[in-house]
Amino acid sequence: MKHSTTLLATWVTLRILIVLNWILGALIFALLAISFQAEEWTWRALGVGAVAGHESVVAGMRAIMVIGIVGTPMAYVVFSRLLRIVESVRTGEPFTMDNAGRLRTIAWALLGLELLHICVVAIASAVSTKEMPLRINGNFDLTGWLAILLLFVLAQVFLEGTGMSEDLEGTV
Repeated sequence: MKHSTTLLATWVTLRILIVLNWILGALIFALLAISFQAEEWTWRALGVGAVAGHESVVAGMRAIMVIGIVGTPMAYVVFSRLLRIVESVRTGEPFTMDNAGRLRTIAWALLGLELLHICVVAIASAVSTKEMPLRINGNFDLTGWLAILLLFVLAQVFLEGTGMSEDLEGTV
């Protein structure tokens, strides 16, 4: 099958995103660890200032860091499964049971990431004060939720299409 430049660009982009995702996760983990080792310096650098009087903000920011760490493997699931789908398209075998499963897995991972986003917004709202506001975009994003639904539907379409393809091959 002729490889399109779009597929190649997508493949390269996903490989880069996988590496950047793990680097970002490691940096968040390092920031969390440093926030315990060099407390005053870390919070001053992050704009909190002295920890005294801002304990709830510090705890909230640490909780958000933990959520970021949890989100790293979830994002990896999305990128790696999408990469496998792109590879199957490049080899000319896109409509497989494996890809149907991959689409479903991506949908579940994106659902998890959306729920983590809600947790981050809730934590930021709970610990934010007038003196120390945590400004995190808490706007409801309908697009992300629609993408999740679309992926679940596409997974089912792939599953049905694979079954029809296998039936067709059996009649030939």
